[in-house]
Amino acid sequence: MLARMLLCGLLAATGGAFAQDGADDGAARAKAFVDSLHFRSGEIAVPEAKAHFRLGAEFRYLDKPDARRVLEEFWHNPPDDSVLGLVVPTATPLDSDRSWAVVVTYDDEGYVSDEDAAKTDYDALLKDMKQGTAEENVERKKAGYETVDLVGWAVPPRYDSANKKLYWAKELAFEGGDQHTLNYDIRVLGRHGYVSLNAVSGMSELETVRAGMQQLLPMAEFDSGARYADYDSSTDKLAGYGIAALIGGGIAAKSGLLAKLGVLLLGLKKLLVPLALVVVAFGKKVLGLFGRNKQDSTT
Repeated sequence: MLARMLLCGLLAATGGAFAQDGADDGAARAKAFVDSLHFRSGEIAVPEAKAHFRLGAEFRYLDKPDARRVLEEFWHNPPDDSVLGLVVPTATPLDSDRSWAVVVTYDDEGYVSDEDAAKTDYDALLKDMKQGTAEENVERKKAGYETVDLVGWAVPPRYDSANKKLYWAKELAFEGGDQHTLNYDIRVLGRHGYVSLNAVSGMSELETVRAGMQQLLPMAEFDSGARYADYDSSTDKLAGYGIAALIGGGIAAKSGLLAKLGVLLLGLKKLLVPLALVVVAFGKKVLGLFGRNKQDSTT
C-alpha cells in the first residue's frame, strides 16, 4: 500500500517514456533501503519505557534510529523524537505494497486509573468525539487544511482489566482521500505511564491489521517494578485521567477540553499515512491532526 504510493510518485516524476524504468528504479531503491535496516527478533528491551517485547516469529523490531529512518525517510513523516521503535510484521516486508507497522512510544504522565473502564459508555464517547471533530474541522478549514471526519469505531474499545491493556480502532475519512483510514491503538498501562502501540493503514487492511495487533497484544509487557500492580500511591504520580480519556485524548481531557478532540484523532502524532497525503503535526503533545494544506494540494 505505502510502497505503491511511493512508486506512483516516482512514476509521475519520470514521465511516460521512462515510466517502467522509474518503477524498476523505485522498487530497487526501496529494497535497498529495507535491506539496510537492522531488524531484531525475540526478546526486545525498551529501556526508555522500562518495558519489553517477547516477539514471536510473526514480528521483527527496529530500534529508534532505524524506526525513525523508516518513518521520516522512507514514509516521509515529520521528525518525531518520541518514537522508540517500530514493530514490523514478518509476512509483509516494508517494501511490500501491503506493508504496515506498529509505532512504539511511551508517555510517563503517571499512573492511569482504570476505575472508569467498566462504566464508560463508548457509544456516548464516540458521539462526543464526532461532535468535537466537526467543530475542529471548522478551524481546520479556516487555517487552510482539509478536513478529517471520524466515521466510527472500526474496532470498539475493549479493556483487559486482568492484563491492564486497552485497545480500539477508529475509521477516519480524510477530505479528498481515495479510501478511509484505519487507526488502530493499543495502550499498555504501567506504574508510571503507558506504552502506546499505534498502526495506521487503509480500511481495506482492517482484518490483516486487527489480526496482527491481536497477536502483538500479549507480547508487550512492563518490566518488574514498572508494572501496573507496582504502583505506590504514596510516592508515584497519578495521571489525573482514566481509560475514557486515553481513548478520547488524555491531553485534552486533562485540560478540560474533552469535547475538542479533532486534533487527537490519529493518536500519537503519526503515522504511516499514505504518501498522497501531506502530514501536519502541531506541537510535541498534539497526538494527531494530519491533513494537507490546500495551497500544496496541486504539488
